[in-house]
Parts: sequence; structure tokens; C-alpha cells
Amino acid sequence: MSRTPRYITPEGFRRLAAEHARIWTELRPRIVAEVEAAAALGDRSENAEYIYGKKKLRELDRRLRFLSEKMDSLSVVEPRAHPDGRAFFGAWVTVEQEDGQARRVRLVGPDEFDVAAGLISVDAPLGRALLGKREGDVVVVHRPAGMVELTVVEVSWSDPEGG
Repeated sequence: MSRTPRYITPEGFRRLAAEHARIWTELRPRIVAEVEAAAALGDRSENAEYIYGKKKLRELDRRLRFLSEKMDSLSVVEPRAHPDGRAFFGAWVTVEQEDGQARRVRLVGPDEFDVAAGLISVDAPLGRALLGKREGDVVVVHRPAGMVELTVVEVSWSDPEGG
């Protein structure tokens, strides 16, 4: 069975790896210690701390497995500027709505999108509409709330926050 590759920016991969490391090195050892302390108290069948600790440990282990499998399946792509200024994976794109309101978004993989932070999946309607566009292009985005027309104001490859 062939699977289509799932892309992620280096920053997105680092966030996943940092979450995995935090769970493995900080959270899990703390919960293991709590479970061991609760188990030392005796009867485990009615020991709420023990039961809750084991449940929490299972949840952490499930999250660790999920993150490990996800990181193994992703292809890290270093975004690079396109020679003719087109927007592709990793680009920062500033768009202007019909009412003049501007918004800056970054085109990222589906595993790292965060609308509040301006990280838009290339699989989302806005992301698909912006792929391959350059400054001055007008795009129509079909959203659940209705269609909207946007003008591409700028395509850049640097983080506006300097990161």
C-alpha cells in the first residue's frame, strides 16, 4: 500500500520532538514515581492514587507511541524560496481581503497547523488556494462560511518574528 508523504517544516518537527522529550524525561518519570509511592501504601484495588496514576501513565504512553509513529512517518522539508516568487510549502503569505484587512499565514503540513498562530495546512481550502500564487494574484477561497476573494500582497520565506 503506497502512502502519500506527509511533510512538516523543521520547526514543526522540533515542536513534536520537544513534546515527546518532555513527556519521556519529565512527565513520565514523575507519574511512575507517584504510582510506585501509591503502590507502596498497600491494597491497590481501592487506592485512588494508584488507579489514577496507572490511568495517567497509560495516557502518557499512548501519547508517546502516537508521537513516535507520527515523527517516523513525516518527511521534514526545509522551505526554500521559489525563483519566481511563488508560494509553496513553508512560505509566509500576506493576503488582503476585499475589505482591506490583511492577514499573514504560513503554509505548513497538516500535522502542524495552528490557525490562531497563522499556520495554515496546505490541505486546507486557504492553503490549497495559495499554493503556486505570487504577489498580485487574486484567489477565491471556498470556505464553509462562504466564498471569499483574497489578494496576495506578499510572499516571503522568513519568519516575521525573526525565528
